[in-house]
Amino acid sequence: MARASRPVYVISVAANLAGCHPRTLRIYEDEGLVDPVRTETNIRLYSDDDLRRVRVIRYLTQVRGVNLAGVKLLLQLRDAADLLREIADSLDEENEVGADEDGAGGDGPDDRGGQY
Repeated sequence: MARASRPVYVISVAANLAGCHPRTLRIYEDEGLVDPVRTETNIRLYSDDDLRRVRVIRYLTQVRGVNLAGVKLLLQLRDAADLLREIADSLDEENEVGADEDGAGGDGPDDRGGQY
């Protein structure tokens, strides 16, 4: 598991690192903005990725004046954009592999010899 995504911080430490109150993290969780891992004893554990997300949320709310509903929408759009970027990259890789396998000779039936 990558270090950034490994949940290691209890809520008090995470809040201190993120520069907020533990109650703020609970509110963000209630609003669906962060999703910390829970231990068997129901203790919240936050990862570095979670803390990065909390810092983005705090920036948007405190500096940019966005409310939590707006933050949720912006984060969903960002996540969707990241997913689309991953899909596009994957398709580009598949196309490159397909082009390498098909050969770049241009002797196939679709080759128009530069004429349209």
